[in-house]
Amino acid sequence: MRKIIWKPYGDYLKCRVADFMQRHGIKNYEELVRRSTEDIEWFWDAALKHLGVEWYKPYNKVLEGWMPWAKWFVGGRINIVHNCLDRHIRDGKGNVRCIVWEGDDGSVREHTYDWLNREVCRAAAALRSSGVKRGDTVGIYMPMVPEIAVAMFATMKIGAIPIPVFSGFGPGALAARLADARAKALFTADGGFRRGEKIPIKPNADEALKTVPSVQRVIVLRHTNTPVNFDKNRDVWWDDFLKGQPIDYPTEEMESEDYALIIYTSGTTGKPKGTVHTHGGCLAQIAKELGYAFDVQPNRLFFWLTDIGWMMGPWEMIGVQFFGGTYMMFEGAPNWPTPDRLWQMVERHKIDTLGISPTVVRLLAPFGKELPAKHDLSSLRILGSTGEPWDDESYLWFFENVGGGRCPIINISGGTEIVGCHLSPLPICELKPSTLRGPGLGMDVDCFSDEGKPVRGGIGHLVCKKPAPSMTRGFLNDPQRYLDTYFSRFGEKIWFHGDWAEVDEDGFWFLHGRSDDTIKVAGKRVGPAEIEAVLIENDEVVEAAAIGVPEPVKGEEIVVFVVLKQGVTPTEELRKKLREHIGEVLGKTMRPKEVKFVKAIPKTRSAKIVRGTIKRKYLGQPLGDISSIENPDALDALDHAI
Repeated sequence: MRKIIWKPYGDYLKCRVADFMQRHGIKNYEELVRRSTEDIEWFWDAALKHLGVEWYKPYNKVLEGWMPWAKWFVGGRINIVHNCLDRHIRDGKGNVRCIVWEGDDGSVREHTYDWLNREVCRAAAALRSSGVKRGDTVGIYMPMVPEIAVAMFATMKIGAIPIPVFSGFGPGALAARLADARAKALFTADGGFRRGEKIPIKPNADEALKTVPSVQRVIVLRHTNTPVNFDKNRDVWWDDFLKGQPIDYPTEEMESEDYALIIYTSGTTGKPKGTVHTHGGCLAQIAKELGYAFDVQPNRLFFWLTDIGWMMGPWEMIGVQFFGGTYMMFEGAPNWPTPDRLWQMVERHKIDTLGISPTVVRLLAPFGKELPAKHDLSSLRILGSTGEPWDDESYLWFFENVGGGRCPIINISGGTEIVGCHLSPLPICELKPSTLRGPGLGMDVDCFSDEGKPVRGGIGHLVCKKPAPSMTRGFLNDPQRYLDTYFSRFGEKIWFHGDWAEVDEDGFWFLHGRSDDTIKVAGKRVGPAEIEAVLIENDEVVEAAAIGVPEPVKGEEIVVFVVLKQGVTPTEELRKKLREHIGEVLGKTMRPKEVKFVKAIPKTRSAKIVRGTIKRKYLGQPLGDISSIENPDALDALDHAI
């Protein structure tokens, strides 16, 4: 049993969710979760009123229908941009800082809500005059710069639908997404910066657009001042596009169920899936999470280490702006030019909330706890994490050395397909190492056995038993694949998420990786994250990935790939030690067939280990779509693992 390591105190007990509880006579966390999940219509109605969501026309029905095709806030008219920008200008908050940007070279830009509103209005008018209309789709393929917010909110403002795409994707991955969405326009840039080098972006866009004839206008931001090819009939520089446009422009009134955002999932196997999110549902979930789980407040700086193509980018921008807060954008690497870059940023900008993935912690921890200790991190109030399961050692390193043991880690998990969380702690919760504490508010999740029965005290499948406002309205142009993905395992009334979950005897939730990565050795089932956590307990190991490979007698055997700490030499003795350690902790049956040493583990940008792709690589099978893998060189290097 893990022990409780953090209890709420002081101002954490006076946060926004505590105010919600007081207003509704809710005595404790358990009652809050129970009431929010037993009566989801009551909760979402009460939460949106408490959070202050504004409607052009109020909805007449909270929920209509059920999974897989539920509709939310029926009859209501709304626009995300009104809630995240227009009303702050109306209320005289234009001089408030909205965005703080730090570039790869350390340069800083700060922008107010007035600046963002002016630029969004100009860009919205320019889009409309270019022929982009309500319901059209617009790609965003840019480095992490403030103009990304302009592009996204300008597109939403006129009722068009932004498609954020990671600027590190190659032409094929970009083309697949733009073509699937039939994009009409594309925001891009000449290039970006990474570790002191200029990274080309426009050339990749040009190559991609050779197969996407639907794109009629390309808006190019000068960022690196790199010469690029220019199609005068299609391309226009950003400044020229906005020139002469009005600084005040009306926001389109949208139906609650109108599409607001399309985000493509990782697509590590097969064609990328376009998840579709609505103005009402997207805003409801994101405002609830940023408001209740992260207690976003004005005049405090929120920073999640993310890019625009991962859902955490739009999630951060929409959520923080809803509350009139300030968020940070970062174009760079957390360990460049020095391994304490991230801790420097916290100190320099007085960051209030810092969100990162466990992978980033495992990247920075080997440089020693002395590095964060050199910097004043006292501004931190809340730590956040998502993207993958924690191991206790890394979690505690983050908790103790970055948060000083005084800040809660709001460890959340959900996905692009719900643009939010199934599981999430709150600032009023006690915490154990690596926990997600419990269901996100309004999310009726459970842990099921293979037979569809609730599991407690053991590992089961994470499921959701009731609809939520932000659940994707199918996959774009592929509704059957949506049904097959989430509703084929336990039927059309149960959302099967595909994660292994565990609920301990105190009601604390934990995740153990994707259930489709499960390894079964001689009839015994184990999640790869459990094996990886055992390996990371060793002082010599930074990261690990475990896969199951066919074996005629046992069914499967385990193969692990291990990244060693800097300065540790791979030896046969160390290989034997790691293999035996797994056997000691998990049982002799689970001793790996092979322990292979590598320089890096292939992952997506959201830090998910692509175990399926690693397995196919190991077995010499076709890899499928690998466009979402951030470090494909690590995949190639598996052939040379020792």
